[in-house]
Amino acid sequence: MNFLAHLYLSGDNDLVRLGNFIGDFVKGRNLNEQYPADVARGVRLHRAIDEFTDSHPIVAESKNRLRPNYRHYAPVIVDVFYDHFLAKNWHDYSDEPLSEYAQHIYKLVEKNASILPEHFMKMMTYMQRGNWLLHYATIEGIHQALNGMARRSKFDSKMDKSVIDLKAHYSEFEREFSIFFAELKSYSETWLNVNQV
Repeated sequence: MNFLAHLYLSGDNDLVRLGNFIGDFVKGRNLNEQYPADVARGVRLHRAIDEFTDSHPIVAESKNRLRPNYRHYAPVIVDVFYDHFLAKNWHDYSDEPLSEYAQHIYKLVEKNASILPEHFMKMMTYMQRGNWLLHYATIEGIHQALNGMARRSKFDSKMDKSVIDLKAHYSEFEREFSIFFAELKSYSETWLNVNQV
């Protein structure tokens, strides 16, 4: 899953949200030595979500549709597509408008910047400037995100072309997201209940 999904699946605890948000930028297992307990818990939740997602058969359907054109970049593209469907249908998942939620997250990061990884903070400069979390709701926003990822890729990923596939198979991707995300939401809630600080 991509940034917006990880944030949403963290529940209402801001420090867990923060840990889940930075999960891709944190290495190692001694998390409690690096971060406050709830932030460490969020990083562990991030890893659990990734493991659940990577092994799920419905996500595999989405990835397999993209694999012929994008090979090992297919999982990355699916993560972005799924964030699009979460953002587009945000009102089905939250009573708080996505624009307000995004601003809350940006302020949360600013408030805790001193404990966050430097390379995460560099990425946040671009995220906040382009308001990625809000713009994921549009196909144009997703296209911009994938263009940026393609530019930063070491190889010719062709990720910038994948919006063509999104448009061509839009209903299939949205159906797969909807079914999968309901399961992932339930999984994440259970994980948070079982793994208390």
